[in-house]
Amino acid sequence: MSEQFLRLGVPKGSLQDATIKLFEKAGWKIKLHERNDFPDIDDNRIKCSLARAQEMSMYVENGTFDVGLTGMDWIRENKSDVVVVDDLIYSKVSNRKARWVLCVRGDSPYRRPEDLEGKKISTELMGFTKEYFESMGINVDVSFSWGTTEAKVVEGLCDGIVEITETGTTIKANGLRIIAELMQTNTQIIANKDAWADPRKRQLIEEINMLLQGALRAGKMVGLKMNLPKDKLPELNGTLPSLNSPTVAELQDPNWLSVEVMVEEKIVRELIPKLVAFGAEGIIEYPLNKVI
Repeated sequence: MSEQFLRLGVPKGSLQDATIKLFEKAGWKIKLHERNDFPDIDDNRIKCSLARAQEMSMYVENGTFDVGLTGMDWIRENKSDVVVVDDLIYSKVSNRKARWVLCVRGDSPYRRPEDLEGKKISTELMGFTKEYFESMGINVDVSFSWGTTEAKVVEGLCDGIVEITETGTTIKANGLRIIAELMQTNTQIIANKDAWADPRKRQLIEEINMLLQGALRAGKMVGLKMNLPKDKLPELNGTLPSLNSPTVAELQDPNWLSVEVMVEEKIVRELIPKLVAFGAEGIIEYPLNKVI
């Protein structure tokens, strides 16, 4: 008989705060403790633990956790045999995929990976980096970096580094130059195979994924509500963006309608002036928690 709760692994470190905020938006409050790695969660079906993203897939594979969040890069690095449930593209910086890139000093003569033949490479992603160079037939000496990887190439401790970046800002700030992209990665929700085979646990995992996805989708959208002259609706209808179609309701004044839509936040600054030109009044913009 399976356990009566789902063991959830929450990534510790750079993704920790973003993950907790995402779960809160999805409907779960996770409360951290200063003295241990076992946060509280307001759902008696779930027990939480913190673990480094680098190790998460191994803990999910061996059954320490039933489900966890980690990057595709660490799943590949650890060669973990887990169920990849879905993408969760979010981070502390931006909602886009991160990249593992090969970097050298800005003033170095190296322009492509082949130029690093016989040179030293430092990285935290050792296994994948070795496989990358081996697949290209390039002989390099790959060593593990315990941190401050950018500084190692700046100080001449190695000839190149393989490092993760989203915007490239830190790499440029350290005077480095990207000469190749090795892999794109983003957060995944992963499950232990036995847990996934358990109907009760699988249902809860799928519910968690659905609500997390809804929270992520809502993060890019807002709701707009307005009053619109009734005779303007045919002209506006079909051009007004919405998730499906606008919600339209009669008002006490028969000449006016209440119109409500969900739209991408990035277009609101262009859309509101157009709505005003159509005669819309009382326009309200409001945030969304989840869009399912």
